[in-house]
Amino acid sequence: MNTGSPTDALIDFALAPVRHRPARNMLRLSLHDWAACGMAGRSEPVARALRGKALDEGGAERATLLGGGRVPAPGAALVNGATSHALDYDDTHFAHVGHPSVAVIPAALAVAERTGATLDALRDAALIGAEASVRIGVWLGRDHYLRGFHQTGTAGAFGAALAAGRLLGLDAAGMRTALGLASTRTGGLKSQFGTMGKPLNAGLAAETGVQAALWAQAGLTSAQDGLAGPQGFGATHHGAGDGAAMEGLGQTWLFERISHKFHACCHGLHAMLEALATLDVPAADVASVEVRTNPRWLDVCDIAHPRTGLECKFSYGITAAMALTGRDTGAIATFSDDAAGDAGLIALAGRVRAVADAGLSDMQAEVTVTRASGEVLRARHDLAAPMAMDDRQARLRRKAVSLVGPDTEAALWNAPDLAALVAVLGQRAEQ
Repeated sequence: MNTGSPTDALIDFALAPVRHRPARNMLRLSLHDWAACGMAGRSEPVARALRGKALDEGGAERATLLGGGRVPAPGAALVNGATSHALDYDDTHFAHVGHPSVAVIPAALAVAERTGATLDALRDAALIGAEASVRIGVWLGRDHYLRGFHQTGTAGAFGAALAAGRLLGLDAAGMRTALGLASTRTGGLKSQFGTMGKPLNAGLAAETGVQAALWAQAGLTSAQDGLAGPQGFGATHHGAGDGAAMEGLGQTWLFERISHKFHACCHGLHAMLEALATLDVPAADVASVEVRTNPRWLDVCDIAHPRTGLECKFSYGITAAMALTGRDTGAIATFSDDAAGDAGLIALAGRVRAVADAGLSDMQAEVTVTRASGEVLRARHDLAAPMAMDDRQARLRRKAVSLVGPDTEAALWNAPDLAALVAVLGQRAEQ
């Protein structure tokens, strides 16, 4: 039954063939990036804790864990979602400010293993889910995010449900039920940023998507429109209900505008870091740094006095100091607990001030560096600036090599089928 709700458009979209080659090519890059980030995150404390708990609980061994072992599909989705977001080095979409891949790909992968799907079927389902998560995030609107909801966890769960439902072969009624069940289970708060709760949000979104689809397959029922109906998720979670969010769904692909990370920290800091990279000024000669940024980032990544390496990833001051002192912000090891206590970095960070500028988009930053002599240097960067696919692929593959090594990176990139990909992803983590 088509009621004209966004839910109807999403269901039709989730059941349709995927023929858009540019979006498929972008998804292949994001899948590769996700796999490298996930494997690199296997030994993170949150990953070890969740993997250990899942293995201890046991159950039907239907899906592979990053770091080794097999568990039921929902548990694998949870562990792999959190693990792949543990380093906060995965892709971001700025249309709604969320991380589509870490919520959707783990759900799709777990169900693909469970059902014996092909690698192409996995990619298509992940692309459907990722695009849907962005569209739902746009439909929920900016106020949903600004009120404190983490779109990776909220919009991501609905995308995960559609990806999982597609691989399970749900029909339109089943997809409707899966979205309805996801609506009553999903969540995720920005207040968790800087803690293990942030990557857990991604894992919970992936798990919710798998569970909702499996529950629908098992015959559970749900509200007719749990997403957009009366007292649905949107209405109860400060959703704007943007009617234009679904325009062109299936014809134009917002996912093609995904932003991949080339710095191992919060994406809100990247435009600043790219701008600083164009300036040649010794750290000792810096009197002050002003960073102009979209206001929303000040609630996300402006931790003035980070206490841990993880909190450093959400600090304008410390990351600017790292860049100005020549530290590699693309290296995971740079964001250590030692860096949080480094006296030199802390002193330089004290000269950095982040300023809200509503005239800048989420993807833009302007920096003004004043030298000790009084000379002023300025730079600006826009992450939305076009990047050729060949250049993007080359940068992402270099990033993956730095994360997992050349042999593993090649095995991931060249995997001919799902079994080969999973065999690499399931390699045991170093303890």
